[in-house]
Amino acid sequence: MNKRISKIENDVQDRNSVAWKKLCAYVDKVAAENRDEFSPVEELGQELFAQIHTLPETISKLTKVKKVWLYGSKLKRIPPEIGQMEALEYFDPYTSYDLHWFPYEITKCKNLKDSRVSTRALYGNWKNRMGFPRLTHNPVRYSGDTVNCSVCGKTMTYEQTNQLWISLNVGTDVLPLLTNLCSKECERKLPTPPKDYVQFAHKGGADLEQPLDEDERFELEMKSYDDSQSETTIVTTQNDINDTPFDKPTDRKEFPLLKLIRKIW
Repeated sequence: MNKRISKIENDVQDRNSVAWKKLCAYVDKVAAENRDEFSPVEELGQELFAQIHTLPETISKLTKVKKVWLYGSKLKRIPPEIGQMEALEYFDPYTSYDLHWFPYEITKCKNLKDSRVSTRALYGNWKNRMGFPRLTHNPVRYSGDTVNCSVCGKTMTYEQTNQLWISLNVGTDVLPLLTNLCSKECERKLPTPPKDYVQFAHKGGADLEQPLDEDERFELEMKSYDDSQSETTIVTTQNDINDTPFDKPTDRKEFPLLKLIRKIW
């Protein structure tokens, strides 16, 4: 557990590049035309889109957008302003392997019911339990000198905010979310994470205990099965042999075979 803990990058985007300026212009156009889909790769092309590592804060203007297409992006973060995209229903950053976490504000998109995310790239995901970076010495910084509380919206300096990780259901996935909190009261208002995830908001770090990942759980189940078999003494009589069809598979053989196939798959 706590594998591959990485340092959080700040200042990820060159905001003077042609790619960034073209993306900002595209956001303005989508907002002005009240479009219901946002697909920057179609506007920028693959070469320029590959230079985009965050989205502009102006996505807050995309209040009519229902679908966001970010397939195959090189994004490293999404700004909290995504929470103002009130019409958002479908969110697709699939194969965006540098996108390890999301802002808590995405939970404010109340119409968001469907998503497609490369979950193996996420901090804390059940498949591999990638470690959460420790926020105490590695804080996240967005553009600007202030940040809003993720819960109540109060504006704070970065020195005033308490940043915590929490894993919650978003769309059809469980996502690791970054919260910026102004008080203990707002921290207490955070929802309870789903089963099989850390059950509280936390700072991350190598000492954070996470539930078992997919491989560890499989190994534990197999060990438990082997132990139970070694403790069982089977006495077979001639009558048992006569009464048991030789071509009938036993549960004892089926279980490990099915589990092995599941693991390989």
